[in-house]
Amino acid sequence: MSSVTDSVIFRNIFSTPAISSVWSDTQRTSYYLLFEASLASVQADIGIVPRQAADAILAFCHVTNIDFDELRIQTEKIGYPVLGVVKQIVQKVNSLQPGLGEWVHWGATTQDVTDTATILQLRDTLDLVSATLNAITSDLRRLCQTHKTTLMVARSNLQQAVPMTFGFKMARLLATFERHKQRLAEIKSRLLVLEFGGAAGTLATIKDGRGLECQAALAQKLNLSVPEIAWHTERDRIAEVGGFLALLTGTCSKFATDIKLMMQTEVGEVSEPFYPHRGSSSTMPQKRNPISSVYITAMGATVRQLSAALYDAMVEDHERATGPWEIEWIVLPQICTLTHAALLNTSELIAGLEVHSDAMKRNLEITRGGVVSEAVMMGLAPKLGRQFAHDLVYELCRRSVQEDLPLLTLLCADDKVRESGLSKEELEGLCDPASYTGLSVEMVDRVLADTYPGRAKLLQRSRLELLLIM
Repeated sequence: MSSVTDSVIFRNIFSTPAISSVWSDTQRTSYYLLFEASLASVQADIGIVPRQAADAILAFCHVTNIDFDELRIQTEKIGYPVLGVVKQIVQKVNSLQPGLGEWVHWGATTQDVTDTATILQLRDTLDLVSATLNAITSDLRRLCQTHKTTLMVARSNLQQAVPMTFGFKMARLLATFERHKQRLAEIKSRLLVLEFGGAAGTLATIKDGRGLECQAALAQKLNLSVPEIAWHTERDRIAEVGGFLALLTGTCSKFATDIKLMMQTEVGEVSEPFYPHRGSSSTMPQKRNPISSVYITAMGATVRQLSAALYDAMVEDHERATGPWEIEWIVLPQICTLTHAALLNTSELIAGLEVHSDAMKRNLEITRGGVVSEAVMMGLAPKLGRQFAHDLVYELCRRSVQEDLPLLTLLCADDKVRESGLSKEELEGLCDPASYTGLSVEMVDRVLADTYPGRAKLLQRSRLELLLIM
């Protein structure tokens, strides 16, 4: 095993069959061949290479025709796989008619082929990401609607804070994933761009001023945008998508971290989807570990570390670089495979999440009223002053813990509280967690309806970005 994504045991945990296929030798080489076949085809259309040569090149450019053992040998010798692929095409086409294969790779350079193949792999990757994001947001909408009014405690610095609803917690996550969907749409217009410029990006080998015409035709053939200029050593496109995937898996990790904490035995507010022996211990039969969340946080942390390498890869020398480019070859496949695996785990976790509303209710009662101390303070503030009320309630909360008495009992017995004029019924209302969830429900509805301020402008911009891609 050279890595977990190659392991027979671990590969479907830290990767997925779909994303592994995208970043396989077979798919990458298929995209090399697609580039060469498309280039020959469009060059024949505009009279740069003979039609007979283009047809012969096109006929050979199927991955089943590639000798991968020979390609490995040539790659180890040359340092890059593209020339090895080109040599096989030339040899085969020349065998049909001497000299016919010499028209392959006309005006292109290794990095044109490699970068364009990478962009096509990233397009496939983002299609998988988009599909999984849609599944995640769909299931989150269901959770938000179902638990819009399900009471639970909000936590600050791992301590109980104030009441909220579980739907409110999930709606914050939903809103975050919706922002990621907007980012994805915006990134595509900048990312899905052809690389075809020749040795230094100037298209000097395409004569008679037809270089840009050839470039535009090739971009159209591959369903990519035309670059404004060569970008061999301007790697912002690649770094940006790495940063996006780090953001995306960061959100997955934040969610998984909350699930791990909420699954603690003493908390017990949610559970990961159950099936026999999932997350079980080899020695403690009672254990039900948050194993999906564990994997999500591990993969997310690794993606964030690997994505940092893409920012190093931006620091390239002159017009063609001496090393930083190859960083992308090492980390991009790992970033993409880990991201899709983390997303799929997140999707399955959300779809099958077990919500224990009884435990949420029980946890609201642990502090004997302390969880609504802010509500009490603000109820007393108009009469006693906010800071005075704060200090008074602070002291009563301490006594509640020390004397093991409900906060309401101490409030009703306190002279200063009685002087405020608040009745017992009013104090009971202030001490009811259900009466202090703020606008939790309204905010859930706003997220579900996509009607929050600025949403229309963001959607309009996302649609414009999509139109630019098409």
